Amino acid sequence: MTKFLLSVHVLAAVLAIGPVTVAASMFPKALRHAHSEPGAPEPLTTLRMLHRICRVYAVFGLAVPVFGFATASSLGVLGDAWLITSIVLTAVAAAVLALLILPTQEEALAAAEASGTPIPSDGSPEPGSGSPEPGSGSGSRVPGRLAMLTGIFNLLWATVTVLMIIRPGSTTGV
Repeated sequence: MTKFLLSVHVLAAVLAIGPVTVAASMFPKALRHAHSEPGAPEPLTTLRMLHRICRVYAVFGLAVPVFGFATASSLGVLGDAWLITSIVLTAVAAAVLALLILPTQEEALAAAEASGTPIPSDGSPEPGSGSPEPGSGSGSRVPGRLAMLTGIFNLLWATVTVLMIIRPGSTTGV
């Protein structure tokens, strides 16, 4: 049963977290493209698709810790330091995604859909700003902020992956 749980845990991580990391990483560049072509349908369609991938696969990603806990319980390693560290890092990664990346993507997408409206750093329209040059003003900060947040998210998952493979101090034969 342990090998089955571990297999499902790893498959869930690859199939659910992988698409989120890729789509979230692609979003800032697509947002810059949308800034350079305000109102163009193709960049907006790309932004919508990438955001939807992030949202949907984030929900599927909940299977990763569920099967992770089941696997850890069957291995008897729930109290091991490497696992506790992985759990904390996973929770931080989930918080970064749910509380920072997804809402910022949603606000940036909504602002990009409002043709010609700049996308300021806080996600709200700038009063009296009109239609600025693409990439000018504080709106150009959103893609960079999203890229930074996505980088943090990806680094957290990479760290969890390394901990899951190396398992410092583990005595299990799996």
